[in-house]
Amino acid sequence: MLWLAVGFCALCGVRGQDCIEPGKVWHDAEGRVINAHGGGVLWHEGRYYWYGENRPARGFTTEVGVGVYSSSDLVHWTDEGVALAVSGRQGSPIERGCIMERPKVVYNARTCKFVMLFHLELKGQGYAAARVGFAEADSPVGPFRFIRSLRPNAGKWPSDFSRRDIRRAKRLKESDYTEWWTPEWRKAVADGLLLARDVPGGQMSRDMTVFVDDDGKAYHIFSAEENLTLNIAELTDDYLDYTGRFVRVAPGGQNEAPTIFKRGGTYWMITSGCTGWAPNEARMFRASSVWGPWEQLPSPFAGEGAEKSFHSQGTYVLKVEGVEDGFIFMADRWNPESLQDSRYVWLPIVFGADGVPVLRWLDSWSPAGRFSGF
Repeated sequence: MLWLAVGFCALCGVRGQDCIEPGKVWHDAEGRVINAHGGGVLWHEGRYYWYGENRPARGFTTEVGVGVYSSSDLVHWTDEGVALAVSGRQGSPIERGCIMERPKVVYNARTCKFVMLFHLELKGQGYAAARVGFAEADSPVGPFRFIRSLRPNAGKWPSDFSRRDIRRAKRLKESDYTEWWTPEWRKAVADGLLLARDVPGGQMSRDMTVFVDDDGKAYHIFSAEENLTLNIAELTDDYLDYTGRFVRVAPGGQNEAPTIFKRGGTYWMITSGCTGWAPNEARMFRASSVWGPWEQLPSPFAGEGAEKSFHSQGTYVLKVEGVEDGFIFMADRWNPESLQDSRYVWLPIVFGADGVPVLRWLDSWSPAGRFSGF
């Protein structure tokens, strides 16, 4: 269970505090198993709101929608119901049986609205649609109103592409590269082979997160180009569309499950490789600007199980309110036999003497015990 009704936890050594147990079954305040996978957390007016995929016991489609839970301490969670429900209308982009993944909600201080972005696949199309969905609400618990879905930045080229880069990319043809993973194909991907293919209709958008910077600017970070390349795309001031400014990160590097946070003046991004539901070794990038350049570093995971990211895949980095160095890496331990029974792995991020993030396994830990001032 997520919480332990005891006076002293032998695992994390905190008296009078309940603990997070990564990889165990977590229950809400009513004793029901929490169903909020691929999620993200929003802090608003004294409470944390955890949004996630309501997954079925069997199968891979979305039958309910996006769930939301709330907490004041990151340990005890109250089920607040369905934030964004699937539609019963045939032909709706979010018709029951579609696939809604990795929902992220941010608060827009200008419009006083809560904005949700999520990866959307249309019913009956597998993972071919590769779209992003937008929804909006007046309350953090919803109900959210679905607005539209699309592929980002149709007709736009990356901000760091010169005219020469664009001309070179336009000359590339998929028919000239029938064999993948060759050095020639990899160079073509980096030069914009799949990017150019998708410019007219917009870039593919699969695994994703949303990041709001200190100045209130928001960014959608997502896997594009058949999950080969990450995009960082600036959102409009209302967070409901794109300004057209975006950059590619690690083109051809096969990154998904992006998570991003900022510490001091440095941006950090932790991602995974692309191995389906199976875990793999995480990757990490850093930059002094959200626009890059992004430098790739070794995986932040350390210790036994690090080569498989403790058998998990990241979904979000949660900033602990009021704690300067309070960051929690949120991940899922996927169970494709029953996605509903996938487990949550939340671990505090620690920083080495060089300021580089490190993730170490903990059987149990307390946010109140870990973060001074929490």
